[in-house]
Amino acid sequence: MALHQPLRDAWTRSGSMLCAGLDPDPARFPAVVHGSVFDFCRAIVDATADLVCAFKPQIAYFSAVAAEADLERLCAYIRSEYPHVLLVLDAKRGDIGSTAEQYAKEAFDRYGAQVVTVNPYMGTDTVEPYLHHPDGAVFVLCRTSNPGSGDFQNLRVDGEPLYLHVARRVATEWNEIGDCGLVVGATYPDELREVREVVGDLPLLVPGVGAQGGDIEAIVDAGATRDGFGMVVNSSRAILYASAGDDFADAARAEAARTRDALRARAPR
Repeated sequence: MALHQPLRDAWTRSGSMLCAGLDPDPARFPAVVHGSVFDFCRAIVDATADLVCAFKPQIAYFSAVAAEADLERLCAYIRSEYPHVLLVLDAKRGDIGSTAEQYAKEAFDRYGAQVVTVNPYMGTDTVEPYLHHPDGAVFVLCRTSNPGSGDFQNLRVDGEPLYLHVARRVATEWNEIGDCGLVVGATYPDELREVREVVGDLPLLVPGVGAQGGDIEAIVDAGATRDGFGMVVNSSRAILYASAGDDFADAARAEAARTRDALRARAPR
């Protein structure tokens, strides 16, 4: 199982629901890394690996600066040095089945990700290639954290918002094909609670803590499972750019520890 058991192991080993998002922007790098995408990300990974349950590189930040080779190297480094930390490739793919097969190979064969984020808009056949891959699992976009997410996700269908239809389909059908979780933004804790009620203990990837302003107490109350876990709570910029100086890795560690401790303090035990 590519997601459920490794994630349970990661939660238990780390005692943490925190995910460090890896969104490298060379314009914000401290001078000490000399513009190296890999060196910057490796320093963040080394500084935070014992504090997190997952790392989530965002593929656009690498491809925009022609750093795909750095992403390959970084993913291999994480899998080799920190195999107990879940590796989530944030790509938000969504395309027809034959193209999805190629995206699945990219995520799981080229980059060695354990889970990839996908868009459900085009339906079951566009997600199946990820789930049929022997090493594949997905986090499916459900109720995302961006301001415009409600344009479509909140549309009423048969008396309930579309995002709940997505949540139910993933929990009852797609998760029978292969390991699935859902993406639900920290900026909408009421909707997070609704999704949790619909999907039971299905894992939730929760972006929006840190720079986007998601409230930790609210999301833990809404989304944590009875064992005190159940979520992969992502913080990217607040950790990555906690300092612009030579102490950037130490500052990233301090911010990650603060966020982990806040999540842990609120979680049921």
